[in-house]
Amino acid sequence: MIQLKKVSKIYDDGFQALKEIDLTFEEGQLNVLIGPSGCGKTTTMKLLNRLIDYTDGELTINDKLISEINPIDLRRQMGYVIQSIGLFPHMTIYDNVAAVPKLLKWDKKKIDKKVDELLNMVDLDPQVYKKRYPNELSGGQQQRIGVIRALAAEPDIILMDEPFSALDPISREQLQDELVKLQQEINKTIVFVTHDMDEAIKIADQIILMRDGEVVQKGSPHELLTNPANAFVEDFIGSERLEQAKGLPPMTAFIDQNYTYGTHDQSVEAVMKLMLDHKQDQLPIVDENNLYLGVVSLYDAIGQQDKTLNDLIVKVDAYQRDDETKQFVGSRETIAPVIEKDGTFIGVLDQDQVLDVLYQKFDSKSGVKS
Repeated sequence: MIQLKKVSKIYDDGFQALKEIDLTFEEGQLNVLIGPSGCGKTTTMKLLNRLIDYTDGELTINDKLISEINPIDLRRQMGYVIQSIGLFPHMTIYDNVAAVPKLLKWDKKKIDKKVDELLNMVDLDPQVYKKRYPNELSGGQQQRIGVIRALAAEPDIILMDEPFSALDPISREQLQDELVKLQQEINKTIVFVTHDMDEAIKIADQIILMRDGEVVQKGSPHELLTNPANAFVEDFIGSERLEQAKGLPPMTAFIDQNYTYGTHDQSVEAVMKLMLDHKQDQLPIVDENNLYLGVVSLYDAIGQQDKTLNDLIVKVDAYQRDDETKQFVGSRETIAPVIEKDGTFIGVLDQDQVLDVLYQKFDSKSGVKS
């Protein structure tokens, strides 16, 4: 956990970049710093790896004063991803990703395994990409390398300074999706600077909105959207986003906790019977500890009864119950499982209810009578 207590930063020319800010970055959360230019968000991030030092206050990491930690050691224990990516152009992708583990004198076999694992994590085949050079990759692929390089030494904390802002909209959206999915796997403490409110709403567990060196409001995206602190917050979020959020219940209101599910030790025939008995064409599967594993389709099961159940499980992304502000995109092609933060299966989003609420909201705005 990272804590800032009454932290101020005054530069030599007298400019006060931060004014007694109090912040907590909880372990395993994705925290987004956002605000207009000059608000102090990048200054706050640079304090965390001692690129600059604060003037007053107290900054601790896991209850240890950051001023007592050697800056070089501190930076080697943190991942850092920047807008310009910063890959070494004369080094292969393998050497770029392996740079910090080599500095930490990891065993070569361990490094090889970690590089392959990270490349696979972002859907870049190690056999294809690790011998290439940065200029042989697209901008989106280079930024993926920038992200996994920050993960290579297995840091607990990752700093990301507007990492996707230079990318085209499609690549940017893809990487936002990948970051959210990746965070579910790695569960790191991430501090992410952006100027894009849509990006913040999409990826954040906690949003910190800053202005003139002060924290104006902090909280979950849902909290900022439904209860903006003042006119500045409303203006920064924008009336369209606030209107979209207004009146919509949280995601938890749509969870069907009675949705039938199967267990990984059942036979394919037993799972098919469950789906047929309950008129479901898809079935969530859990392990012996009720942890969500994925989904089995009735159509897949009918055509492949010679397979084991584990062969038929497809990993459909699940929504965490406490991530009420994560954007939900309904689809008739797949169910939407909901889990606790630890992966425990809860139920499935009732997409009919979601659509009913959206239709009602549309009708009330448009005056269309059904």
